[in-house]
Amino acid sequence: MKIIYDRETDTLSLILSEDQVVESDELREEVIIDYNTNGQVVVVEILDASKNLEDPTAILYELKEKTA
Repeated sequence: MKIIYDRETDTLSLILSEDQVVESDELREEVIIDYNTNGQVVVVEILDASKNLEDPTAILYELKEKTA
């Protein structure tokens, strides 16, 4: 997975796969989901990221471990 924040366009992209995008849907205003040929999500884009997120440049990665 790759996360890109473009300051110039104020867009945050969560790239889940390098597959070719064949279809896009606007899930809600300023949130776009891109799909591959199998209908799997490839990219999630958040437009006007600085308005829609607290801090589009901050990333917190958390890995949940299974508990026994």
